[in-house]
Amino acid sequence: MAGPLKASPKKQFALYGKDPTRRVILIWLVVLMLVVAGVVLSGRLIGMPQLVQAQRAQEQPNVLLPGSSQQNRTASIVQTTQTAPVSKPSPTIQTGQTDQSKNEPTPSQTSTLESTASATARARSVSLPQPPSDAGTIILAMDEGQYAHLFAYQPLSMPFTRLTDGPWKDINPEISPDGRSIVFSSNRAGQWDLYRLDLVSGNTTRLTDTPEYDGSPSWSPDGQWLVYETYLTVNVVTEPTATPENSPAITPTPAAPIRVESLELMILPLDSDGVPNESIRLTNSSAADFSPSWSPTGRKILFTSNRSGEEEIWLADLDKIDDRFQNLSKNPLALDRSPRWSKDGTKLLWTACMDGFCSIHVLDMHAPAGTVRTVGSGDQAAWSPDSSAVISILETPNRVYLTGYQLPGSGLLLPPQVLPGTVQGITWSAYTMDEGSLDAFKLTAQITPSPAWQAALTPVADVPNGRQRVVDLQDVEAPYPMLNDMVDEAYLALRDDLSELIGWDYLSTLENAFVPLTSPLYPGFLGDWLYTARAIALNPAPMNAGWMVAVREDFGSQTYWRIYLRTRFQDGSQGEPLHRQTWNFNARNSGNPVHYEQGGALAAQVPPGYWLDFTQLAGSYGWERLPALTTWRSAFAASRFNEFIASDGRDWQSAMAEIYPAEALATPTPVLPPTYTPTATRWPTRTPTFTRTPWSTRTPTPTRTPTQTRTPTAVSPTP
Repeated sequence: MAGPLKASPKKQFALYGKDPTRRVILIWLVVLMLVVAGVVLSGRLIGMPQLVQAQRAQEQPNVLLPGSSQQNRTASIVQTTQTAPVSKPSPTIQTGQTDQSKNEPTPSQTSTLESTASATARARSVSLPQPPSDAGTIILAMDEGQYAHLFAYQPLSMPFTRLTDGPWKDINPEISPDGRSIVFSSNRAGQWDLYRLDLVSGNTTRLTDTPEYDGSPSWSPDGQWLVYETYLTVNVVTEPTATPENSPAITPTPAAPIRVESLELMILPLDSDGVPNESIRLTNSSAADFSPSWSPTGRKILFTSNRSGEEEIWLADLDKIDDRFQNLSKNPLALDRSPRWSKDGTKLLWTACMDGFCSIHVLDMHAPAGTVRTVGSGDQAAWSPDSSAVISILETPNRVYLTGYQLPGSGLLLPPQVLPGTVQGITWSAYTMDEGSLDAFKLTAQITPSPAWQAALTPVADVPNGRQRVVDLQDVEAPYPMLNDMVDEAYLALRDDLSELIGWDYLSTLENAFVPLTSPLYPGFLGDWLYTARAIALNPAPMNAGWMVAVREDFGSQTYWRIYLRTRFQDGSQGEPLHRQTWNFNARNSGNPVHYEQGGALAAQVPPGYWLDFTQLAGSYGWERLPALTTWRSAFAASRFNEFIASDGRDWQSAMAEIYPAEALATPTPVLPPTYTPTATRWPTRTPTFTRTPWSTRTPTPTRTPTQTRTPTAVSPTP
């Protein structure tokens, strides 16, 4: 009988090579090697995103990094092109370097700026483009305490250089067509009028002389006309009452016109020598019409108006009589403002604020209808002289930055530069100002404003080192009129200047200043800044009287408020007209469920009169606003629209440690609750089970004790 068959070694090798398991393993090894090689070559290994972006930037100069508007409409965009390294100018105004560590925004305040900064950091290996040194000069108006002045700036060759100075405000600069003069608005003569500043000679010429507010001028392309906004009284004529059908002979009585104060547009003609003539009225509406921009063709004017119920971009066609005004933006979901024509007249830009973010929108007039492109985050944008870039103001809750974007690649042209004050107008001149052309402004550029206030500490022996006193505020009505010794001078200086600017002493009464730990506040205010003696809560009573209004400003998911106070004298010598619709908190009680859920609604019209921006003024003295709590729509106190803090860069814990010892802050609840809370047991004890109570038994009747029976005596028988 033959044994089992055995293959030869060669046969065994052939059979082994055809093993299905081995073939599968070999195939997977080849696939794995190809995948690893592809990942390495593409640079997608963990920890190498900068390499990938740099490689792609070399191949595609206009590539967008993560965080661009295509990926996230709320984040800024960065263009990665190989140019010279960024040269950051000093944010100071001829006063040397300052510590910018206190000027950095917090993550909760500026989600937009975080996206920009993070994208810039990720592209550190790739240089950002910069405007050339001969790209003209940026002119902007910045606040300095209770005043505002014009400054010139060139990112590569010139820091912020002062052009005007004095105890007044110079705002809304606009460059002339030849780039050598600026027209702006100023109250240097008492009321707000238009002035022209010659950048070559430094001479200033007055263009208007009216008691009304005149501002936001814009040049015609030939330099012979100016369109500007002015504050006038409008007579709104209502339709007369209809005649009853049964009385045709009765003539209807015309209703008396309603006098409404509103912002309107005017056109100012200039002769060949630049001398102004009588102004011509362009708009006549009860709505607010402001921020005009004249087209390079000379026959159209852009402006902002709320005649549709909210801020929209409108176009005035000067060649038409009927249907002259047209709504361009038509975006009910956003607030649109600050329109600008490009230098060649082919593009428009404006600011659109929606969902807590403000972005720059550009509309190409030759593109299909409705094609609007987002350039980046910001507000108050201005075109470069050749319309190849835009410069913009990037606002955060308590900081202001200057940035720029390059077109058409929509890349970051200028990294965000912190500014020393709020901006009230920006323009970009083709005229390049250097050291040789600044001879007319040498004396003005050397002026350094004095500090708005200085802390004056009162040394005492009973205060431990590292802690501060809580001092009394003189002539201030509040539950506890006291503040930290480090910030009381800032409050007093703000109070004095505010009284001078609005004509009444608003800060003489506060809802709250310092609040002791033993005084409970509203729910959610356990860690409120009022406990630190570095905060004030304004008196909200003037809001009910119409002397105080609040404008809602959203930054991402957080809501802030900008407070305006009505001035005492309404003749144009104090304050400015409002341009934005205010927030009506009382609308939540109107019966409309939508307004109730939203915590109020936008006011139907811009409040009339002259107002002062308290939020801006308070920020100049170190007092910053706080965001509303998440419950502000249902709880009015949670809006915190009237609370301002002077943190000086401190957090809440360090601010509390300034006035309290550590042991006072060691308890988990520094404020005693209204009801006694038992101390928690370390180990939970078992709850005893209740036993059923037995039924009570009937009490037996006591047994009567028997009387003792007398024992009978035995009687002897008788014998």
